[in-house]
Amino acid sequence: MEESICIVTDSNCDLPQSVIEQYQITVVPLIVRFGAAEYEDGMLSVEEFWDKAVQARPSTSQPSVGKFEEVFEHLVAQGKQVLCLTLTGKHSGTFNSAQLAAQRFGEAVVVFDTLSISLGTGLQALVAAQAAQAGRTLREILATLEGLRARVHVTILLDTLENLRRGGRADGFIAVIDHMTRALNVKPLVNLVDGQLRLLGMVRSFQGGLRRLAEVVERLAPLEHLDVMHTRIQQMAEEMADCLAERTGFPRERVWVRETGPVLACHAGPRVLGVVAVPRP
Repeated sequence: MEESICIVTDSNCDLPQSVIEQYQITVVPLIVRFGAAEYEDGMLSVEEFWDKAVQARPSTSQPSVGKFEEVFEHLVAQGKQVLCLTLTGKHSGTFNSAQLAAQRFGEAVVVFDTLSISLGTGLQALVAAQAAQAGRTLREILATLEGLRARVHVTILLDTLENLRRGGRADGFIAVIDHMTRALNVKPLVNLVDGQLRLLGMVRSFQGGLRRLAEVVERLAPLEHLDVMHTRIQQMAEEMADCLAERTGFPRERVWVRETGPVLACHAGPRVLGVVAVPRP
């Protein structure tokens, strides 16, 4: 029997395609730009994105209201109730676009701000889709998501602030630490607090940052979920996954190690490593 609740999310979610297909999650693409050239997220492979990023500075924008309306209309016409989960509304207009689009459909469409990014958003979309397939009601799914959202910890080590500075995605703390990072060549460790990027600390080297990141995650154990995301440093990410599995007791085979897509890569740049950790309730 077909599920009556359909889960929609945006392409920032970084979920594997196999998971998207298995749980019938509908993904609305954000827009990636290189100068005048514009692509829907997903049109370029990760390698193609980075090849183009060498030649032109990339940027992103949220899906249009019309794009969300098109997706919602298609699903509602099939008799579906739609639950749409977006990346944090504190750093993107995606949540607002989805909210505006949902107004056309009354109670048939509900939009939920995950207050997260990348696999932090993806995990919430996955849990919602699993609950929908299990026959949970919308109210039950939303209650589950609210509890999960409060426990999702996203911690990110950046090699540089340059991409965040250019994108204007973290003006609140960049003005304070920008001079320090450039003058002293230190690396910022950031996290998400209520959907807002916040400075967690500064480290003298990338390797020192990896050690600090592992300490931060270890303090959250025991864990219910653990993922590692990165840009262009697959081996380091695999080693971090090994380290965290050992230090937290979380099964290594359940740790996703994913290179992020263009949405996060545009604003974080190369040599970024992040961890999504969810403590047990």
